[in-house]
Parts: sequence; C-alpha cells; structure tokens
Amino acid sequence: MKFGVMSNPDIEKATELAREVIDFLKDKADITLEESLASRLGREGVPLTEMKSDILITIGGDGTVLWALQRTNLKLFCINAGVLGFLTEASPENAIESLNKILKGEYILDKRTRLKTVLNGERLFDCTNEAVIHTAHVAKMRHFEILVDDNLVADIRADGIIVATPTGSTCYAMSVGSPLVDPRVNAFVIAPIAPFKLSARPYVVPINSDITIKLLEPKRPCILVLDGQYERQLQNEAAVTFTASENPAELVRFTRDFYKRVSEKLIL
Repeated sequence: MKFGVMSNPDIEKATELAREVIDFLKDKADITLEESLASRLGREGVPLTEMKSDILITIGGDGTVLWALQRTNLKLFCINAGVLGFLTEASPENAIESLNKILKGEYILDKRTRLKTVLNGERLFDCTNEAVIHTAHVAKMRHFEILVDDNLVADIRADGIIVATPTGSTCYAMSVGSPLVDPRVNAFVIAPIAPFKLSARPYVVPINSDITIKLLEPKRPCILVLDGQYERQLQNEAAVTFTASENPAELVRFTRDFYKRVSEKLIL
C-alpha cells in the first residue's frame, strides 16, 4: 500500500506526530511526503498536486483537510492535531492503532459530495464544506439574486449567501440557522447571511440543481470564499454557478455514525 503524508506546518505537534506515523509505516508501506513536511524533516518530497498514493494521511485540523481536498482527489485518512476535528477520524492517541486497521483493510470509504464552482465561466476549486459570497466591507449589505435551475428563488439584500454541501451544513451554514443535513441526503443548502427580510430562510435543494448567485447593483465589492481556504474578489455584476462536482471527497472511516459525531463534536 502507498501512503502520502502531510501535516499542518503551523501546528508544532502535527510535525512530531508525522514523525511517529512515518516511523511506524516505513517498513510496512511505501511513503511519499508532501514537500512542505519533507522540508521540515530534511527529506525529499513532492507537491501535493503531483502526489500519487492509495491514501493520503493528513495531520492537522479541519482546515488542513479542506486545504488538501482543494489540491488532490486522493482518498484521505485524517488525524486530528487541531481543535475540533469534525472531519478527522483519528486522534493522536489512536493514530497508530488506526493505521494498523487500514493496513489490514479494516476500513470503509465515506464519499462526500463536493461543490463545483464556476465564476463567470472560470472553474475554481471544488468545495467540500461551502462557498460563501460576502460583502467586502463590514455592515454593508449587497443585493443578491438566487436562481435554481434558472428559476428565481430569492431577490434579497443581505451580508452574504452560503451554498453548502451536507458536510458543510454542520459548519458556517449551521451558524446562520440552516438545518443539519445527513451526508446520505443528496441536497445542497442555500442560506442568506443576516438578510434584511424576516421572511428570508435557508433553502434545501436537490443535488442535481444548478445554483446561480448574481450580484446586483455593482457598487460594493464582494468576496468569494471557498472552504475558508481560497478567496476571490468579485466585482461588478459577477455571477457564480454551483453544481455537484464529478469528484467526491473520499474519507477513510471506521464507522458511519454521523449523529454520534454531531453529538460529540457540536453538542457536548
């Protein structure tokens, strides 16, 4: 089995944990290091975009997972060295035990739908959690038009709009009042941020929908943020289209207990 290994350079314990993982796997599998981690360890590595492996091991928090997913379609096994770790599967304490299970083939693949994002005809990074269109200035609303399959859903003034996958429904969308969506449900969530209408509510739409957000009244710039990792300035009458990506995220899991994860990470 071939493993890739990467870790968050801003988390000191992530680098130390990467050393432990590499030492454990060195006689059991082929290992390729992501170039940043390799540099910190004084070894040779490759850019993540060029890495070829059966499973990529990420060591960090949820941001590390999302950063990796924007640059590769490899299957991910995620070890938490961050704070929440909602997307991760193992803790530092059970990382080696979990790797043993993977070597024995005792795991499942959890496929998660991602958002394909197209800005004025240009394809950007896919999103695992959400895409956010937000005003570039605090306390300055913007006028948005939301269309689903070319049908007008809402003409709304708000601080921004979130388009989230079921995975992202437990993230930013949840904080603005959207429902939690079981990852097995084939749907997207469209949620306004601080709308100037009491009637404005989140929408849940089918996964095969074509969602378009148009910016009206091009006087105030906006920012498009993809999974909290990539930003793009939006000017004038920009239009952003979202559909289901042909490349789902594939996460190595040992169970599919979404509700237990919600209880442990978001409620308790």
